[in-house]
Amino acid sequence: MAKQTDPGPGKRPFIVGITGGIGSGKSTVERRFAALGVDIVDTDRIAHELTSPGGAAIEPIRAEFGDRVIAADGRLDRDAMRSLVFDDASARARLEAILHPLIGEQSRARIAAARGPYTMLVVPLLVEKGNWKGRVDRVLVVDCPRETQIDRVMARNGFPRAQVEAILAAQASREERLAVADDVIDNGGDESSLDAAVDELHRRYLAMAGAGLS
Repeated sequence: MAKQTDPGPGKRPFIVGITGGIGSGKSTVERRFAALGVDIVDTDRIAHELTSPGGAAIEPIRAEFGDRVIAADGRLDRDAMRSLVFDDASARARLEAILHPLIGEQSRARIAAARGPYTMLVVPLLVEKGNWKGRVDRVLVVDCPRETQIDRVMARNGFPRAQVEAILAAQASREERLAVADDVIDNGGDESSLDAAVDELHRRYLAMAGAGLS
């Protein structure tokens, strides 16, 4: 493995933005990079922290939407919120106006605290929300066939096919993601192929970070 060096205090690390549609396997790829010692900043994980009991987003969400979207234990009732915002663009915009600034603040703080040669910023909506793209040096798209996505989400979440297709329709298309990709990982195959692809990109990103490329 290539030697990893601390970029030093105050120096922003090389940032790789990773994205992909639901069921593409972003989390699987993320875990493999983390196992190689890469600093991971996951915006979905930050969102879950913000909407856990006592999280910074809970009271603003309660004030905006009422107790109907807060579970008995004080966390966001994600099913209730999903039902509320899925077909209501204004409700979705109000939720995003609460969450996105908090997620941005937390992600910037965690990137600033990173000490590895590069940081991986996991953003499911990197393509849909264009402001994220300007904050990364490379865009890595985790890709797989649409049918594979549908099968994975149905098995993982127990959603009916129509619900998964509706979620996919609300996201950027596969073609739109690939159009902005600097790098692509095909996650439709076996694990050995995935490991080889991650290892190769890791070496490439270490070289880019060491050269100060962006």
